[in-house]
Amino acid sequence: QLQVVESGGGLVQAGGSLRLSCAASGGTPKVMGWFRQAPGKEREFVARITWSVGLTLYGDSVKDRFTISRDFMKNTVSLEMNSLKPEDTAVYMCAAQESPRLGSSRNPDEYDSWGQGTQVTVSS
Repeated sequence: QLQVVESGGGLVQAGGSLRLSCAASGGTPKVMGWFRQAPGKEREFVARITWSVGLTLYGDSVKDRFTISRDFMKNTVSLEMNSLKPEDTAVYMCAAQESPRLGSSRNPDEYDSWGQGTQVTVSS
């Protein structure tokens, strides 16, 4: 089974930028995704990328501010976050989909492996 480990995150002022990385091991994913969860809120889809072709999809709240990308050589996925807002504050989690699904990969249930998460805090 695939294992994923996030890195990056931290504290940044509103309007700033952060970069998260996710390393996958134990296999080749079909799709890699990022989700986030703030205290008292449901897990929210942030972005996903298909591994072979690199097709991307973003959540409405991060579109045009965040960019997801993958590195074949390093087997990593990155999330570049720009123009950060206080409402972006959350624990960000990387997830891997090991087999093809029929959905758009926005649903957390479509993913097989999850990282521990990394905290992103945006101060106003």
